[in-house]
Amino acid sequence: MAAPVMADNDRRFQQVPMLPKYQQECAACHVAYPPGMLPAASWQRLLNNLPHHYGTDASLDPATVKQLAAWLASYAGTYTRGNDSPPEDRITRSAWFIRQHDEVSAATWKLPAVKSAANCIACHTQSDKGDFNERHIRIPR
Repeated sequence: MAAPVMADNDRRFQQVPMLPKYQQECAACHVAYPPGMLPAASWQRLLNNLPHHYGTDASLDPATVKQLAAWLASYAGTYTRGNDSPPEDRITRSAWFIRQHDEVSAATWKLPAVKSAANCIACHTQSDKGDFNERHIRIPR
């Protein structure tokens, strides 16, 4: 089994066993975001719309979708203010993400090495391992 990822469920971070199929399918294009970064409803909508996944066809076979849906629902984020899904189910538009990144300048997001807030690995050097600890942050220049 791949390395555990961190999931946020409003109490504290917990170790979540990485589902190899999730790592294989999702990390082929971007960081395999920890399931606690979105509520279950957001994950379900994303899985139901894979042919139009933010402008890309990320379709998967039904068995894989079912497996991912069960795992994501098990470890999805729960939030004290309800299961508020961010606009467009984008992690980068969630209230907690905006709060955590409020010191990041607009210019930083536009750096060639960063390109967008969704490119976690640009600054969170261990995010591909599910580790978003601040001690591993390196802002590109």
